[in-house]
Amino acid sequence: MFQTFTSSADPGKGAERLAALRARLAAEGLAGFLIPRADAHQGEYVAERDERLAWLTGFTGSAGFAIVLPEVAGVFIDGRYRVQVRAQVDLAAFTPVPWPEVQPGPWIAEHLAADEIGFDPWLHTADEIARLETALADTAIRLRSTANLVDAVWRDQPAAPLGMAFAHPQALAGLSSLEKREALAAALRAAGQTAAILTLPDSLCWLLNIRGADVPRNPILHGFAVLHDDARVTLYAEPAKFDASVRAHMGPHVTLRPPSALVPGLHTLQGPVRLDRSSAPLALAQELDEAGVAYVWGEDPCRLPKACKTGAEIAATRAAHLRDGAAMVQFLHWLDTESPKGTLTEIDVVTALEGFRRATNALHDLSFDTICGAGPNGAIIHYRVTQDTNRRVQQGQLLLVDSGGQYQDGTTDITRTLAIGDPGAEARACYTRVLQGMIAISRARFPKGLAGRDLDALARAPLWMAGQDYDHGTGHGVGAFLSVHEGPQRLSRLSEVPLAPGMILSNEPGYYREGVFGIRLENLIVVTEAPALPGGDQRAQFAFETLTFVPFDRHLIDVALLAPGERVWLDAYHAEVLARIGPLISGPAADWLHRACAPLPAA
Repeated sequence: MFQTFTSSADPGKGAERLAALRARLAAEGLAGFLIPRADAHQGEYVAERDERLAWLTGFTGSAGFAIVLPEVAGVFIDGRYRVQVRAQVDLAAFTPVPWPEVQPGPWIAEHLAADEIGFDPWLHTADEIARLETALADTAIRLRSTANLVDAVWRDQPAAPLGMAFAHPQALAGLSSLEKREALAAALRAAGQTAAILTLPDSLCWLLNIRGADVPRNPILHGFAVLHDDARVTLYAEPAKFDASVRAHMGPHVTLRPPSALVPGLHTLQGPVRLDRSSAPLALAQELDEAGVAYVWGEDPCRLPKACKTGAEIAATRAAHLRDGAAMVQFLHWLDTESPKGTLTEIDVVTALEGFRRATNALHDLSFDTICGAGPNGAIIHYRVTQDTNRRVQQGQLLLVDSGGQYQDGTTDITRTLAIGDPGAEARACYTRVLQGMIAISRARFPKGLAGRDLDALARAPLWMAGQDYDHGTGHGVGAFLSVHEGPQRLSRLSEVPLAPGMILSNEPGYYREGVFGIRLENLIVVTEAPALPGGDQRAQFAFETLTFVPFDRHLIDVALLAPGERVWLDAYHAEVLARIGPLISGPAADWLHRACAPLPAA
């Protein structure tokens, strides 16, 4: 099994660890300390060594941060984790803080009159620190760059990961590493920049056509790199991760150096050097300042090219989704057969689903730990089942299953909410509204230049009309055998990045009723150029191609709520599921798929 079911956090030790950290702060002459979720590469998914937030507080969500002060320790979490945080932290020691409604600057000022707060500059971006300093400018509170004080009291902290790097074939990437490097180097020269410092692991892997194993569920490699304006790359990563074949694959113009050589290497650069203010650790800017190396703030040059997939990457991703779709259909048939017996638990469901994906003989890893929430657990948006929380899959409830696979030819991410028995008319109505929102995004046609923030409302409108909503973005970017959460593209109220052909995103509206149920539906989609329409006057319009082909639970669809166009889309989608997935399966699962994909009945 890739997935395990032990709890990775220990809230019972939170108060003890908090006391040790406060003692260390006092010894350093500090009143507080910032503890982010991110590592030095600003990763959402981090290695065990970097699980500082979870180690200290018990909170295991993939986003959030803590601020420890003398009398209060706040754990800042967004709407996805309001339920989870209360179940995971010692509420006598830690105080959940709703973020971004409550911002860290005013919160600190409310609880501290004057003093210094420490932070590790390797774990925070320049943007983060600048925003906080601005918020505290009118107070007597100041920030101080320091060593990591959580590490100083974490006695059994795991070692840094040593996952082996491996080559990613050009046939799947669509471009050679040299072609990518030459294109980006030309852009640096045009901007008058001598180099760019790369800090995001997926950027390194994309640029060099390699993959790694330093972070669970993500085939990425920890490291930093300098891309020079002549297309050379200096890669700072543990040499033991690279065997002779990978070194040969990277070629003679990629120089491998150990991580300890990074800071001395920065001091030898001739500026101006590009640094991404939103993702690079502040420590890099501090080192360049110390060495007198000129730098300019600019976006990581890999991010947008990486987001706009090549034709080869899209074709490979389509193949991965068909394979994954067949595994999902077999799983759904199994679930439909077994759930009426009343013996299944969430862990049983997760284990079975992984088994169907493994049976493809192509699964490299999961793309994230499967979210499988029965009944009220479905309302915990990023729920991870453990032996302690494992719930029986009961009749009359909803079951939310959000899962995905990492295959060498693509990354998948799919959510289906399923009826176990009859969950009632209210659940069906809510489900149908979520489905209508997903259909609205799937059918969208929009002018070039629009961003995720311009489309996000399409998915919410059916819920808004019923006085409902969901507290997360509608979609995130997805990599090509890389991170399942990829920037800069998003379907979100916050996203200002224009959508462009080749960008893969999730389409996943939801609705959650705490203590009762959770509903989420998710397909992956890719931005395409929309065909011209007769009489149309828009020269350039985009649309979405659906990549995911798995039926929706027809038992949960209130047909009377659907508009005619929605019915047409849904019947056409199911017909395509049957046409694409049907030839890949046989026996009872194939019979089940025919029934699941039949046209909807009359209202």
